Amino acid sequence: MGLTISLISGKAVRGIAILAGCLTLAGCAGAPGADGINDPYEATNRKVHAFNRGLDRVLVGPASKGYGSVVPEPAQRVVGNVARTLDLPGDIANDLLQANIADAAQNTLRLGVNLTMGVLGLFDASTAIGLPGKPTDFGETLAVWGVGEGVYLELPGIGPSTARDATGTLVDVVLNPTRLALPDREAMAATVAKLFSRLGDRNRYAETVESILYDSADSYAQARLLYLQNRRFELGQSGAGSAADNGDFIDPYEDPYGQ
Repeated sequence: MGLTISLISGKAVRGIAILAGCLTLAGCAGAPGADGINDPYEATNRKVHAFNRGLDRVLVGPASKGYGSVVPEPAQRVVGNVARTLDLPGDIANDLLQANIADAAQNTLRLGVNLTMGVLGLFDASTAIGLPGKPTDFGETLAVWGVGEGVYLELPGIGPSTARDATGTLVDVVLNPTRLALPDREAMAATVAKLFSRLGDRNRYAETVESILYDSADSYAQARLLYLQNRRFELGQSGAGSAADNGDFIDPYEDPYGQ
């Protein structure tokens, strides 16, 4: 137990240090251009994007296709249900930090229903009875607190982000209630479930993802635009964009630990 607490404390200290750096980056960023995009580190971001494309081509894409071909669709749905149920404690915590009591109550009720009627989250019983999910994250919490979007970033192995959302992802990982509450073995199993859920999403939206990454004239610019449109739409900070309207944007590198 002492070792576990020590490891968590070490992670928290490192997380706080990186968090401070991200917030400094966001605060010092210049104003967005005429196109509404603030990307002063484009040269570096493009190099990271090239790495992420290679990662998708060699590892993520083939792994997702293998997962989709080997694991039956009903089993994939079960894995997705478990992963979404595991996300609910973090959603509830962020709802409370946002003072969004209605969504906190709905997500709490969803958690209770899925753990009982849904047999420990194997089935999405809450949606079946009319309680849809209200996902959120610490990036949204920061936005509610008035923290600006900051510069655009592409993160290795994660993909499109912003200074604010990178900070939010870090906090969601380090302070995720599910991971902190579960013993090490169960926490690892939860992480694996989320990873496989993401592979399922990557396989399900393979046509859209591959169109963005491999068929675009400039995949970096396309992914950046779609990410920012989608994220701003989620946060109610702009009009609907193409990705937000049809729900097609799926980030193949989204962090499996967070959100």
